[in-house]
Amino acid sequence: MRFELTPRTNASVGMRVLASVAAFITAFLIAGLVIWIMGRSPVAAFDVYVLQPLSDPWAIQELIVKATPMALIAIGLSYCFRANLWNIGAEGQYVIGAVLGSWLALKTHGTDAGFWVLPAMLLLGIVGGALYGLIPAFLKTRFGVNEILTSLMLVYVAQLVLDYLVRGPWRDPKGFNFPQSVTFDPAATLPPVFEAGRVHYGAVFAVIAVLVTAVVLGRTLFGYRLKLTGDAPRAARFAGFSSRATTMAVFAISGGLAGLAGISEVAGQIGQLQPSISPGYGFTAITVAFLGRLNPIGILIASLVVALTFIGGESAQILLKLPLDLTQAFQGILLMCVLAADALVSYRIRLTTRGGGK
Repeated sequence: MRFELTPRTNASVGMRVLASVAAFITAFLIAGLVIWIMGRSPVAAFDVYVLQPLSDPWAIQELIVKATPMALIAIGLSYCFRANLWNIGAEGQYVIGAVLGSWLALKTHGTDAGFWVLPAMLLLGIVGGALYGLIPAFLKTRFGVNEILTSLMLVYVAQLVLDYLVRGPWRDPKGFNFPQSVTFDPAATLPPVFEAGRVHYGAVFAVIAVLVTAVVLGRTLFGYRLKLTGDAPRAARFAGFSSRATTMAVFAISGGLAGLAGISEVAGQIGQLQPSISPGYGFTAITVAFLGRLNPIGILIASLVVALTFIGGESAQILLKLPLDLTQAFQGILLMCVLAADALVSYRIRLTTRGGGK
């Protein structure tokens, strides 16, 4: 006997919504069981992880700040994933975008440069991320190299470049030998949306990216092209869509948004270059993209949910002495539950014998 999956023909939107709710509840139950095994109260953990951050105005601002780069990167990744192309190197594109945009901030440091500096930094960040994203796209289309491997390996190249710069030529000479650049001038800093607040304009960029992507993917020929390329590559070729052009386009878009996230985070949240400017946003955004089912609005919601686990995880580490790695484990459990729920909605499990009978 064996289990087989047969496609369902009547999977409704309501079923998918209920499946998502069930997946979240299951993930929380599994996480609660793990916490109970570790000798902590699951109820107290739920309070620290979820309720306290949502009831604290400062924590809500931090929630938006952490969700911003993940939303931007995940929106970019959705272009690749919809076309069945796998950009695993958004973390490297994030870093290179931050590096190239910061170059202008350091070049104009102390020169009383005008208002043009910040827009130029953002543009350079987009260009840097896009060009870095085009490297695995070019290798795939020209030489047939697997984009998963090349995009992933380029992450470590980008991180080593950043580490070299902040420890070498870009290190602050008055920084007491710490590996960091000088603090950016106000003209090179992304201002907060509200005075004395923590949320910077990177959050506005994320919302704009969500709205634009919703229109592009849902109401344009390019969006249809990505869907057709991902679902039926042969049909896309018969329709005259170039797989090479599609690959280059989606990797450029994906890298550009990751680069925008990088320079927005450095200019808005950190204020200088450091050896580590990301806790793994580029990799976490892959989870966010699939939790949001590659839907722009879903990605925005998923980024807030994952950001909540970051905030709650930091609080649980302090208040409940729970390891911070538990946060990453929960994110993985959540993704597995969502994927399993999707599979159960899309397919029917059937038990068959070797002879083919039920």
